[in-house]
Amino acid sequence: MPFLTSLSNWSPVALGLFGGIVITLMNVVGALAVLVWRKPSVKFLDTALGFAAGVMLAASFTSLILPGINYGGIGPVLVGIALGALLLDWSDRVIPHLHVIKGPEGPQAARIRGIWLFILAITLHNMPEGLAVGVGFGAGDVPNAVKLMLAIGIQNIPEGLSVAVSALCVGMGTYFYAAVAGIRAGLVEIPLALFGAIAVQIAQPILPYAMGFAAGAMLWVISDEIVPETHRNGHERLATFGIMAGVIVMLFLDVTLG
Repeated sequence: MPFLTSLSNWSPVALGLFGGIVITLMNVVGALAVLVWRKPSVKFLDTALGFAAGVMLAASFTSLILPGINYGGIGPVLVGIALGALLLDWSDRVIPHLHVIKGPEGPQAARIRGIWLFILAITLHNMPEGLAVGVGFGAGDVPNAVKLMLAIGIQNIPEGLSVAVSALCVGMGTYFYAAVAGIRAGLVEIPLALFGAIAVQIAQPILPYAMGFAAGAMLWVISDEIVPETHRNGHERLATFGIMAGVIVMLFLDVTLG
């Protein structure tokens, strides 16, 4: 594809920045949708988040774990997966944040305004996604990185809408400020994507560890954050079908984009 050929001439760091901007813009599209679609049903949001989880699940394997094994073998990737999950688990326990349904978590959570707790929660959620895209481009495999970028970007659209709607639930007074909250929470993906690309360029041997780390962090978010949230409203079946749809879309992208 001419587009992929032109991207191949860019430096990995520039590509990492590009990827971070693209996925953030797709998050912006989702967050701004709340200005038009003001009251999406809870059923739809749970299904959409299930879809996002399915895309992330498939992308973790097709664009991070399997390529990481090809680069450096199974050992470094497994170490990276474990470290990614452990770091996210540690962050979840020590950083105060808020789940819309489950409520506040972390030390001193009761002393922080609910809106800031919510933003911290979504920021934690988005960090692995930005890192994954940056590491993907830093690896130098542009077609695979583009697939990962598109996958993360696609799932960012329903995710951005869900964040904006959830922001209303925790006290954002207007739809405009709810959309801003959704956009702001996604901005962390740009510096994380840039960091991921730079890190693997500076220390190429860490690439399989980094790919495993990003995958482990995303898998942790899926299991600990997204799936439980989508199953708390009695819409487990719809959320499960959403996951299956997300896996199908990601596998389709993986095959058709080569």
